[in-house]
Amino acid sequence: MLRYLTAGESHGPMLTAILEGIPANLPITVQEITDDLIRRQQGYGRGDRMRIEQDEANIVGGVRHGLTLGGPIAILIANRDWNNWELTMGAAATGPEGDPKEPVTRPRPGHADLTGALKYGQQDIRNVLERASARETAARVAVGAVCRRLLRLFGVEIFSHVVGIGPVAAKTDSLSFAEIRERAEGSPVRCADQQAADEMMRAIDEAKSRGTSLGGVFEVIALNLPIGLGSHVHWDGKLDGRLAQAVMSIQAIKGVEIGLGFEGARRCGFDAHDEIFYEDGRFTRRTNRAGGLEGGMTNGEPILIRGAMKPIATQYAPMASVDIRTKEPFRATVERSDICAVPAAGVVGEAVVGFEIARAFREKFGGDSLEEMTRNYQGYVESIRQR
Repeated sequence: MLRYLTAGESHGPMLTAILEGIPANLPITVQEITDDLIRRQQGYGRGDRMRIEQDEANIVGGVRHGLTLGGPIAILIANRDWNNWELTMGAAATGPEGDPKEPVTRPRPGHADLTGALKYGQQDIRNVLERASARETAARVAVGAVCRRLLRLFGVEIFSHVVGIGPVAAKTDSLSFAEIRERAEGSPVRCADQQAADEMMRAIDEAKSRGTSLGGVFEVIALNLPIGLGSHVHWDGKLDGRLAQAVMSIQAIKGVEIGLGFEGARRCGFDAHDEIFYEDGRFTRRTNRAGGLEGGMTNGEPILIRGAMKPIATQYAPMASVDIRTKEPFRATVERSDICAVPAAGVVGEAVVGFEIARAFREKFGGDSLEEMTRNYQGYVESIRQR
């Protein structure tokens, strides 16, 4: 069983992640995790917070001499801005009179602010927004980095690219996966289409000048997966459902599609499914409209999954709201934020997709050690070849 928990607030002392179920003897370094944390912080349109924080992973449990031990892995990510927030966010029972910052009472439309304050009986919305913040995704990226390290040993590669920001859509149909990956990693908006990337940056600049924000769409691609991860038997075993939930759980994501997604609903069956062939001793498909998943299971083709991110809720030209204490109309609170975080959301998408695929690997191949898991994997893959 592979599972994880995260803890911590946006302006608290640190974020914490505990990952359980990684087999023993997996080689892992702090730098591998930190590299993905750095990628999450980048992207055209990010705000001042990304210039303050320099995220680094600190492994404090579950790893010895560069190898996992088989027990829970604990990772800490310190918040460098903590010194400026200790009196506001500290755990000590100082009371509101010790807090130098005014209570937050004007909820932002589109954020967890109002609903969370009502649900948890809070008079200060900061008790909600600090945990609801997308800062939490740094901990998930750390978890995903470990999971993707495990998957790479079995040849599985996971990457992402931005396919749209605001009204601008990228055109990548003529590019190979290798070209998409290389171009996206070199782009300020993580877009493989240079012309579209330039237009996206202009759109972000225009949104900033208006005091508003922009959303968009990213795609996560997973290559070299074995046939049969997931299950058709029960609803909670279907890998497509689990992947969709994982991507949907990322802050500000409002839509998920796999393969053709909604486009497939507008086509007839001939143009929506992937014909099956037997070539060079294996079953193959010449198209991948299903996005690598059929019946809740991997079919051996690349997984293609997209997430639609709404514009970030914080507006620098605030929208209308109501003070939760006085019920008087006001403009919403302005918290330090980004203009566009779609490129970063793609990196988070890699992490959550990586976790779910690694979880499916653990369910399928088990093993307390990496060596045992590898033997099980190799035996299964050979049995598929013999079919």
